[in-house]
Amino acid sequence: MSAFGTHGRGHLDGPVVVLGTGLLGASIGLGLRGRGVPVFLFDPSPTNQAVAVDIGAGRPLGELDEEPQLVVVAAPPDVTPDVVQKALEDYPSAVVVDIASVKAAIQAQLRERGVDLTRYVGTHPMAGREKSGPVAARGELFTSMPWVLCPSEETSDAALHAAGSLAGDLGAIVSRFTADEHDEAVALVSHLPQIMSSLLASRLQGTPLHALSLAGNGLRDTTRIAASDPTLWVQILGGNAEKLVSILHGVREDLNRLIGTLEAPLAPGARLDLAQLISEGNAGQARIPGKHGGPPQAYSWLTILVDDKPGQIAHLLTEIGEIGVNLEDLRLDHSSGQNVGMVELSVLPSKHDLLVEALTDRGWRVLQ
Repeated sequence: MSAFGTHGRGHLDGPVVVLGTGLLGASIGLGLRGRGVPVFLFDPSPTNQAVAVDIGAGRPLGELDEEPQLVVVAAPPDVTPDVVQKALEDYPSAVVVDIASVKAAIQAQLRERGVDLTRYVGTHPMAGREKSGPVAARGELFTSMPWVLCPSEETSDAALHAAGSLAGDLGAIVSRFTADEHDEAVALVSHLPQIMSSLLASRLQGTPLHALSLAGNGLRDTTRIAASDPTLWVQILGGNAEKLVSILHGVREDLNRLIGTLEAPLAPGARLDLAQLISEGNAGQARIPGKHGGPPQAYSWLTILVDDKPGQIAHLLTEIGEIGVNLEDLRLDHSSGQNVGMVELSVLPSKHDLLVEALTDRGWRVLQ
């Protein structure tokens, strides 16, 4: 893996053709159009294409009257090789990139078919939302988000530069991996979390509502991505099955270890084993990069109770700005059965006591 560049203006002049107008394809169109790049759209669904055109993501592909500079394949993973191959044939001077979530299998299929890969770059913008379709598209979706380039051995420098310019124009942070490195990495940091979130959320089926009323941010945070599109994830998980299976074997070993310990929680060594399991999680969580991709950093959390009425959170944030403390993170929750909200804030440890004292002096109810 190597760094390729940082977010910023690239050198795309266009036209750019986007094949597929779902969330990512339409967001790419919106982002490029916002920077003055002409974009032309096609989607097998006339409705999706019409919506993408209506929101300003581009013009219909039928209106294109010149060779595009770049073609972006934003198709589902299972048809991406076919669409890439056709795009390379239809536009013999254009660079073609895809944005599918798996890379090695697509690259391998294209090579097996004898496709000339000099104008092709596999890429993956690590951005998205739980919502899908062009109506959920946002031109700022990729701002400061990772965008991975996975060139093959045959990829030309010009094609790699065009792919990097696409990501740069959209404000992404660009890096370069091999296809195998990419698939191994996303299996752990993206695909496994989806599986674990979905497995946890599936246990909630049939749970009495009075039990779910006790749920707090812990359950909400860990099941948020369980709302993702099943059809898309069937393709992603199937396309990266080999890399996922090896990780899941390790998860299975950990679960078997935990089950064995909990079956005899008072046995000698059981408490130590449980403590080690939690500590191993602490160590792994501490390795996740911090703000702006920098080194991991511990933050201090505090909770402020606010009246559940309009304007309270805005007022709180304004006062924090006046105090001069920068927020690292913010989460919202509601107190069960009470007409108050809870605003959870994280700040640098050196600012924690200052913020608690200043907010308390201003009449806010602060919980530490």
